[in-house]
Amino acid sequence: MPLHLEPIDVSAELADCRSVLIVSCPVCPPVSLATDADSPLIELFKHGIKTRAYEAFLSEVRESLEKAGIKTGAFTSYLPCAATCLWTSGQRSRLLKRARDYDAALVMGCESARHTVEETLKDSDCKTVLGMELVGVTNATLKIGLPLTVRLDNLARVNANERINTAP
Repeated sequence: MPLHLEPIDVSAELADCRSVLIVSCPVCPPVSLATDADSPLIELFKHGIKTRAYEAFLSEVRESLEKAGIKTGAFTSYLPCAATCLWTSGQRSRLLKRARDYDAALVMGCESARHTVEETLKDSDCKTVLGMELVGVTNATLKIGLPLTVRLDNLARVNANERINTAP
């Protein structure tokens, strides 16, 4: 049950920054952008475990910031748990060390991911900015094809306040 997230404009919040570290959750944002773009979640032989639609989005964000004269960096963590909202103390420690050279951390994830980053960086000079907003929950069936491509099929975006009717 990945959360369905959509990017939001944070240019005003980052306008006074000289450097931004993009902290990327590798779970819900890739699912959200793959479903919105109707593209594969994983194309193992072309992109490894990364999602083409999400990587393209992150590249656009970096290019936009760099055009505004803002230095960018990227941070994500996969092991032992990929979801930013469930990072270990070791993963949080690596983020804190990496964020020391940045004015802001742009969180590509949900409110819980933002909370993880904000708590991790609370004693630093790096401010936390949320770059996506929750619009619902994604429900889908994984469809695995050759050559090792994973697509999301039978998509449904469920709003948080709606109930799914599964009765015949």
